[in-house]
Amino acid sequence: MPRPFTPKIITANDLLEGDVIYYTAADTWTRNMSEAELIEDEAVSQLRLLEAQKDALTVVGIYLTDAKAGEAGPEPTHFREDFRRTGPSNYRHGKQEAAANV
Repeated sequence: MPRPFTPKIITANDLLEGDVIYYTAADTWTRNMSEAELIEDEAVSQLRLLEAQKDALTVVGIYLTDAKAGEAGPEPTHFREDFRRTGPSNYRHGKQEAAANV
């Protein structure tokens, strides 16, 4: 028996910057997971993934990952995605540095 479908978001890495990015309902990429499109239908998830893959010249490693609805938008359900969204762990730059200077 197949596992039931769980909500998904589409994620990848920006080719030039290396940042983790997320696909939005407006067919754009964002660095903020809470702005990502939460997809709750399996067939739609596959169609949206195909749409996102059209940007293969600017993003790499495009894939679907599990997520859940949160108060401020989609939230990760797996520690790997929670870790990815906070940025590199070896030193402060990018998202981590921006958060430190707020």
